[in-house]
Amino acid sequence: MNRTSFLAAALCLLTAACGGFRVTEGATETDPPVYVPPPAVTAAPPAAAPAPAPAPAPSSPAAPLDPAAQQALIAKEAAAIAAAMQQVSRSKTDYRISGADLIAVTVYQDLEMNRRVRVNANGTVSMPLIGEVKVGGMTLIEAQAAIEGKLSKFLVSPQVSLFIEEYGNKTVFVMGEVQRPGSLPIPTESRMTVLEAISTAGGFTPIAAQDRTRVLRNVNGVSISYTIEIKAITQQGQKEKDMVLEPNDVIYVPQSFF
Repeated sequence: MNRTSFLAAALCLLTAACGGFRVTEGATETDPPVYVPPPAVTAAPPAAAPAPAPAPAPSSPAAPLDPAAQQALIAKEAAAIAAAMQQVSRSKTDYRISGADLIAVTVYQDLEMNRRVRVNANGTVSMPLIGEVKVGGMTLIEAQAAIEGKLSKFLVSPQVSLFIEEYGNKTVFVMGEVQRPGSLPIPTESRMTVLEAISTAGGFTPIAAQDRTRVLRNVNGVSISYTIEIKAITQQGQKEKDMVLEPNDVIYVPQSFF
């Protein structure tokens, strides 16, 4: 191989390695190699960053009820409470007197005959003029008739009214949105709370407004309503809010508005 061919071969190798030189046709040994710049490499543009996910739209709060709708719901709940109290009243009317009940006896236009008497274990009460009268197992209307029958021997057309001031079996009433509404006896020599009474009545229905549960209590002839925050008791452990019931208390669980 002559010197020119050797140089051409070497330059070819260099050109292949770095793409920078080539030998022009007809070049001699003394001719300098010609630089050929490597082909330009176009860099690929960087990939675009993914677009951020759109922020979730803020949930709009429930629209408040207008005053007319609020008044309608309040009126509906008041009517439901009145209906429940009428049912309790009917339950008391149908109640049959038992031992240890405390009964108020009022004789029309004869104050001296008025009494508060406790029913004995044998189901009798003791009255002036007529002595013992059997009332155990009777409804209030039947007991009134029995006392009037005996008093008629001493008074002209006596008119008697009876009212049970205290139940010997310590009854409470659970009404409204519970599984088994009705009356419940408070355990003897024990106490019962609101949650215990509701649990005994089968628990809440799915549409119960638990935090609007009320206890209606008669205090000196005046009905007082107490609101019980059920979730504060069950979820926050505020056991002191689980009110202890008294005889004749009425628990009312309203229906949820929504």
